[in-house]
Amino acid sequence: MFSVLHSTDRRQGPPRGPRAEAREQAILDAALELLKEVGYDRLSIDALAERARAGKATIYRHWSGKAEIVVDAIRRRQCQAGVAPNTGSLRGDLVAVVTGMADTLASEDGALIAGVLRAMQTDPELAGLVQSQMLSGMRDGFGVILERAVRRGELVSAEHAEVAHETLSSMVKYRVILSDQPVTPEFTAHLVDDIVLPLLQR
Repeated sequence: MFSVLHSTDRRQGPPRGPRAEAREQAILDAALELLKEVGYDRLSIDALAERARAGKATIYRHWSGKAEIVVDAIRRRQCQAGVAPNTGSLRGDLVAVVTGMADTLASEDGALIAGVLRAMQTDPELAGLVQSQMLSGMRDGFGVILERAVRRGELVSAEHAEVAHETLSSMVKYRVILSDQPVTPEFTAHLVDDIVLPLLQR
């Protein structure tokens, strides 16, 4: 899944360097491991500190709590997957977005994301961080694709970007998570050609 993502706010801490960054990444990796094993609700800072072999003070020096840690961990994992695709055409980019999103949701990362989405319903702090750090970044990436299409003359404007992105991502999530069906080339072509492109071009 493409990612153009916002960075999380950092707590004041010691100067950063390779060792400090490696320590921070180890904590984030441990958070993802625990998230897979016990879920968001049962993930605790005590368990994270033990798994990462880090002091709680070290954890709180960088993050305010588990909501910020989990969002940062998933955000960085998504960031490693790449940036907004640039195939040379709007249709090609949209197909790449659908395919990448489906691949992510069908992987073990998809289970993590689904768990976080469920936890958002009862955790306002988590919901706010997901909105500000993850979803807004994904919308920005979608906007990059549409802006390139405008420059190429494929679109008059990108004014329907938000509703188009919501439609695309909602249909892929419903297909993979709720319906447990594969995102086939036929489904992708239908979503892109019959729904998203007409919406953007109207």
